[in-house]
Amino acid sequence: MTDVDDAPWLTVLGWGESGTAGLTPASREALETAEVVFGARRHLRLLPALSAEVREWPVPFADGIPLLLAERGRRVVMLASGDPFWFGAGATFSRYLEAGEWRALPSPSTFSLAASTLGWSLESVTCLGLHARPLTRIRPYLQRGCRLLVLLRDGAAVAELVGLLSRFGFGASRLHVLEALGGGDERVRALRADAALPADITHPVAVGLEVDGNGPALPLTPGRPDDWFEHDGQITRQAVRAMTLAALAPTPGERLWDIGTGSGSVAIEWLLAHPDNRALGLERNAERVARTRHNARELGVDWLEVVEGDALEMLNGKAPEDLPLPDAVFIGGGLSEALLTALWPRLRSGTRLVANAVTLESEALLSHWQRHVGGELVRLEQATAAALGTRRGWKSAYPIVQWRVVR
Repeated sequence: MTDVDDAPWLTVLGWGESGTAGLTPASREALETAEVVFGARRHLRLLPALSAEVREWPVPFADGIPLLLAERGRRVVMLASGDPFWFGAGATFSRYLEAGEWRALPSPSTFSLAASTLGWSLESVTCLGLHARPLTRIRPYLQRGCRLLVLLRDGAAVAELVGLLSRFGFGASRLHVLEALGGGDERVRALRADAALPADITHPVAVGLEVDGNGPALPLTPGRPDDWFEHDGQITRQAVRAMTLAALAPTPGERLWDIGTGSGSVAIEWLLAHPDNRALGLERNAERVARTRHNARELGVDWLEVVEGDALEMLNGKAPEDLPLPDAVFIGGGLSEALLTALWPRLRSGTRLVANAVTLESEALLSHWQRHVGGELVRLEQATAAALGTRRGWKSAYPIVQWRVVR
């Protein structure tokens, strides 16, 4: 049996709309023996009378962390929705604690309750926590026939979501609005996404979505059509982009530097490869910076970081810790001897570098660097059938020379 003094001082207690009625005996005991209980206002309204001090968790969430840590050494309970470590608060505060300082007593998550209510197999459903994130993150998952469970902020967010569905061409989707699941005020209503929404949707709310409609689905493979991206002509074209992403070879959790990002197409496809990926786009043209950010939001990867400025000046002017080091680098614009000279020493061993050249001068530069530091030179040529008088012939695009090297 664990000594009381060795027990974790903090208990993260999964809380639902049923209040104490849905708690296990262990959760009840933690609540009854607590000295301090923290919780959001909507959680505290369901609490019974307790001997503990009851404190409302502030907004924004991060403001409550110092208040929680100040109680270290007392018996503290933090109320968190459902399963605290699945789209919950658990992972946010646990980074401030040492192992053994807390224990978690989860309750059924909203996803579990929603799947049980709708009769959906949870392992075959995509679960998205968008209550504190841009709703455009749903875009990559809008594939006809798919089922999604989405946590939302409130009724206004439901209205925003159905607006996006209609704009993207998926207004025929079936929407299940799930309110206060597991509690006495539970309510479930179904309607088409393009129908009039009820005006009385209350928090907490989730949506079950059966995707339908004629909207274009975002392809799963790199080399998405060029018309998915707004651009002014400065874009790595579809076929070349597919070859470029294959050479960059993204794996989960990796970071890309996209130098001369243009429309952001390469960085965006890097992020679409896996939701844990990160990317930094460097671009000196302000209009292209704005366009890149717009493209990223529309395609559901709003976490793309875009920095306006000259890449060479930033590399020469910023300390290494100011720019998190990449796992891969793509040079799509601004290729020069000075840029490569500044960039190469900054890269750690194992970093993948891909550079595309279209002019004879930049091709010669890549050839020179390939001879001195290694790697592979590849020439990419593409031709498409086009009208040639009354007949057809092959119209060639400018060839691309691509340098692929590992630092």
